[in-house]
Amino acid sequence: MFKKPKSRLTPRAREKSPEDISRTTSEKGDSTEESPIALAAKLKNKAKRIKPKSTLSFGGDEEAGDGEVFQVKKSNLSQKLTLGAHPANVLPVSLDQATITPRSNGAPVYDQAYLSELKASTPSSRRGPVAEGYDADVSMDPGDITMEATEISVDIETAIPSESSILSAKQRRERMRTHGTEDDFISLSVTKRDTVPQGPHPESRLMREEDELGEGEDEYAEYTSAQERIALGKKSQKIEASKRKDAMQELIADADEEDEETMEWEREQLRRGGPFPTSREASPAKQVYKPAAIPTSTVIPSLGPAIDRLSQSLAAMTTSHATNVKAAGSLVDEREQLDVRETELREMIAEAEAKRSWFAAFKEWVENVATFLDEKFPRLEKLEDEHISVLKERSEMIARRRRADVSDDLSLTFGSLPATADESEEVDDLGRVVPRENPVTVRRERRATRTARRLRRERERASKTIKMQRDQEEGYSTDSSLPPSDAMDYQSAMERITSDGHDLLSDVCAAEFKDPNLGLAKWFGEWRRRFGDSYTGAWGGLGLVGAWEFWVRLELLGWNPLKTSQTLDEFSWCASLHEYSRSSGDKDDLELDAGPNGDLVSAMISTAVIPLICKAVEVGGLDPYSAVDTRNMINLAEQVEASIGQDNHKFQMMLKSVYSVFEQSVSTSESLLAPFVTLNRPVFDPDAIAARRRLLRHASKFLDTLIRWRKYTGEKMGIGDLCVRHMNNVVLPIAESGWEVGGEEIAREMIAVLPREVIRALKAPLTALAS
Repeated sequence: MFKKPKSRLTPRAREKSPEDISRTTSEKGDSTEESPIALAAKLKNKAKRIKPKSTLSFGGDEEAGDGEVFQVKKSNLSQKLTLGAHPANVLPVSLDQATITPRSNGAPVYDQAYLSELKASTPSSRRGPVAEGYDADVSMDPGDITMEATEISVDIETAIPSESSILSAKQRRERMRTHGTEDDFISLSVTKRDTVPQGPHPESRLMREEDELGEGEDEYAEYTSAQERIALGKKSQKIEASKRKDAMQELIADADEEDEETMEWEREQLRRGGPFPTSREASPAKQVYKPAAIPTSTVIPSLGPAIDRLSQSLAAMTTSHATNVKAAGSLVDEREQLDVRETELREMIAEAEAKRSWFAAFKEWVENVATFLDEKFPRLEKLEDEHISVLKERSEMIARRRRADVSDDLSLTFGSLPATADESEEVDDLGRVVPRENPVTVRRERRATRTARRLRRERERASKTIKMQRDQEEGYSTDSSLPPSDAMDYQSAMERITSDGHDLLSDVCAAEFKDPNLGLAKWFGEWRRRFGDSYTGAWGGLGLVGAWEFWVRLELLGWNPLKTSQTLDEFSWCASLHEYSRSSGDKDDLELDAGPNGDLVSAMISTAVIPLICKAVEVGGLDPYSAVDTRNMINLAEQVEASIGQDNHKFQMMLKSVYSVFEQSVSTSESLLAPFVTLNRPVFDPDAIAARRRLLRHASKFLDTLIRWRKYTGEKMGIGDLCVRHMNNVVLPIAESGWEVGGEEIAREMIAVLPREVIRALKAPLTALAS
């Protein structure tokens, strides 16, 4: 793309003639006597004017026309030829042959010709490079080729300072070293710094290349677009675009042009660049005529091989067709499977969405139930505590009256205990001391009250046509009945508790909160029916039992299982839970799956019913001397055992509660009898025999209930040992006090009901009666 700039031909200097040389020598001789100051100024101006010139024939400075005209330096041979005209000036071959010969006048001759010859032969500087070989820039004209042009050298003339200039320079330096200078250094240059451009950093002695040669933008402005202007108007932009287009076309045209001179110049540059192989243009080969090849002879195909090939092609196509049909069939099957899978996924998504929406509604309903139970449960628990407190108060009243009656009979049998002096005086609300009652008078009043209670009991039984012997009624049915006023108070308290329980849901308007069959059974039943796996994994049955417990305990409020024959199956909650448990499977199955998600009735009995029974038994709801209470307790225990099993820890807890009641009764009897047996000071009293018989009948009644409970439970928790304690520590001391007057007879009747393993552990008097 780039064309080599054509170098300008430098005008060759005309060869000087001997006349010019002599004229020049004479002129120089006239000026040899110039002063040292003038000579230094001339050298200074000559140093400014002379610039080193490039010795290359190509790429020369185009601005060479602004300086001096290039002159060809003559070789030594030409100078010798020139100096041959002056034989006296011929130099010797070596220094040994050099002599200063005087002239005719006897003094050495220093003329201008001799000085010039001496100056030319003195090697004051390095000779310039000699251009050897072929130069493409040299004119090819045969007339221009001369002997002087075969060797070209550039030599800059060097002035030899005179003795006076050397002396003046030494004096000036000595003066500057002594007095000092403003620049504080001795300059070696013949020019002053003030006359030279200082550049952008005048304080620095270093000079940048761009400061010396000028900025590159000015030199290469044509190629860097430094002088271009930005076109702002539409017309200017069109002009600039057309200029760029013309320049591009011109560059393309220049690139297409190839002249012989440029190609020759390029080849010469490649040759000078190094011994690289040059690509030679392949000369077009001479075309030689070649005749067309004669085709080889082929056999004409027969019909058999063609048919075979067609058969093979047909078989391959048939196989390919079968493979494609099979692949198409598999694709159809795969598409059908994908359609079925898509349908299943859509159904799964619909089921998941339905499940999500249903569980969201179920969660909201459960939160409403939780809020309802948080409000109602504390009130229900308060009513249950009131019911337990009423049962406890009734049992304490009966136990207190029973201890008083037993103490009276023991006083008649063993004698009255002496009054203790450390008994504290009773004080009323106003702080006044309450006078003590006479023990004899109090005992007489209690006996009269007991007799009236017995007569009332006889009249009631006579009206019911119940015939029983009078001695068997002593101490059986009269010691556990309340007085009419206390009985009315007890009955009113129980009715009030039951009424408050019914009023607990009086402010509830939603039917699903009043009846769990409409709320709990509906939601949990739908959960079990629609999402059985989730229901089983989340123990939905236990969740239902925990939520239904409130309505179960509300229905059992005021229920005393030991005073009524009503069983658990008669309650509505039991029937509802039984129906809910059977609705999940075949209704004809009589056996339900065990576990929390199977029979929910057993789970409810274990969770809610047994704790209520244990509380009622422990506070005195079970009378150990009452055969009715014992029979009801056995029936209730059989129902619980059939529901939750005999090995269930809740069932064992209920048995332990019953055993604690019997054990407490035996301990109370032992503690009450011990001081009287220790005293043993009987006095004659006609009522002593009747009192002893009442005590023995009372003990026989307790033994009957204990043996009946032992028949149901067996030897669990030491029931047999409890029977032995009762016979040895309670029955035997009372019977021995009146052995002949009825003690032996009643003791024999009691031993007759005892099992043989218990009789073996009795004391000797009682064991003798068994034989």
